[in-house]
Amino acid sequence: MKNNNSKDQQPIDAVILWVDGGDERHKEKILPYLTDKKEIKNKKFRTRFDQVNEIQFTIDSILKFASYIRHIYIITDEQTPDFLKNKNDTYSKVKIIDHSVIFAGYEEHLPVFNCRPIESCIFRIPDLAEHFIYFNDDFFLINQTNPEDFFKDGFPVLRGKWLKFDSDLFYKKFKKERIGHKNAQQKAAQLIGFKNYYNFKHTPHPLRKSTFEHYFNNNQAVFLENIRHKFRNNNQFTPQGLANHIEIKNKTCVLKEDLQLMYFRSFKKPLFWYKFKLNIQSKEKLFLGLQSLDICPEPVLNYLLSWLENRTK
Repeated sequence: MKNNNSKDQQPIDAVILWVDGGDERHKEKILPYLTDKKEIKNKKFRTRFDQVNEIQFTIDSILKFASYIRHIYIITDEQTPDFLKNKNDTYSKVKIIDHSVIFAGYEEHLPVFNCRPIESCIFRIPDLAEHFIYFNDDFFLINQTNPEDFFKDGFPVLRGKWLKFDSDLFYKKFKKERIGHKNAQQKAAQLIGFKNYYNFKHTPHPLRKSTFEHYFNNNQAVFLENIRHKFRNNNQFTPQGLANHIEIKNKTCVLKEDLQLMYFRSFKKPLFWYKFKLNIQSKEKLFLGLQSLDICPEPVLNYLLSWLENRTK
């Protein structure tokens, strides 16, 4: 049995970014900044903002499988998930943090429709614990965890593997640079002086507030460049990747190749395949990632949401 309630355990918070892209006010807010107004209806563009209320299962999974979490902060832009509007004791750990709070002093960069600036400002949440775990709203815990799954002796446990930069791979030298997750991770590693990069996947990210504070206090121009883009830009790095490489450089982390992750993103397999994966293979995993559920076929989506509901009860 895992002990989730050690009196000596330092507080650990959870942080989740969330947006309801279907909210008409959000659509009105984003429209003036789009060069091509038709993009507001483009599925590839919309999937970054659209959701199917999966955040409730993210939070329920934390409450069930990580009871040691002190606070769960949801960072939003003048929005609140429906299930929290009539808040009860079940969700007493949950706190809504508006973009305006973490961008205090930098309000000229609001509104923002890009996770990189928001992630860069997470450490500015008032009273955030030194140790916190960053979740996307499509990350879920699916088995019991303990603090040592994320922090050992106060140091973050980083799940991933070392990879070469795309620029060092011959077959990628002639490809156009993409504004993607891997590219943003590589830029983070380069900022810290690495010749290759520690690639992280779709798992919760253990982070330390002081790592961001120290780096951004000494590199204000880097911080400002990363928060000024309303939409994703090739010049941006992922702040989680930045923190990871700082911790690796300082030898203040534990590296772990086993992701303990089950991850679905294309949803092109038949329904029975998902049933097998979730009901058999999930027993050995801690984490589930379900990317872009808004474009998942309805039969598979209904099954996945039903499975999550039962799992997190």
